[in-house]
Amino acid sequence: MSGTPTILVDADACPVKDEIYRVAWRHEVPVKVVSNSRLRVPDHPLIERITVSDGFDAADDWIAAAADARSIVVTADILLADRALKAGATVLAPNGKPFTTASIGPAIATRAIMADLRAGMGAGIGGPPPFSKADRSQFLQALDAALVRLNRAG
Repeated sequence: MSGTPTILVDADACPVKDEIYRVAWRHEVPVKVVSNSRLRVPDHPLIERITVSDGFDAADDWIAAAADARSIVVTADILLADRALKAGATVLAPNGKPFTTASIGPAIATRAIMADLRAGMGAGIGGPPPFSKADRSQFLQALDAALVRLNRAG
């Protein structure tokens, strides 16, 4: 395994883009910010904005195709996380929780159960807890640790 790691961001609803940029600049790692609509990104040589079509899962498809063992994928999308893991990528949720081959199966199952519950009960079932400062801090630590691991392996 060689080459520079790359951070691939599922950016449309990502709450930690600024944190990703800061860590990427410190580690001198390129970031590809992938979205269905044009997002504002810093004017910096390490940051590349990739705007895909607004087709269903177009951003996920782009990220899954680009992911490899030298990638860190940042997403809250469990199905994209599964695809990225199968491509060999390191996958982090925006709260810093890693998706792993051991955790992805139960996460997919829970997602399916919650979808069924929401379909049966309507809007009465809440979503995830609000994003917190602790989540942001945990994400920064997890991203930094993932980059250190990839650089040591590379």
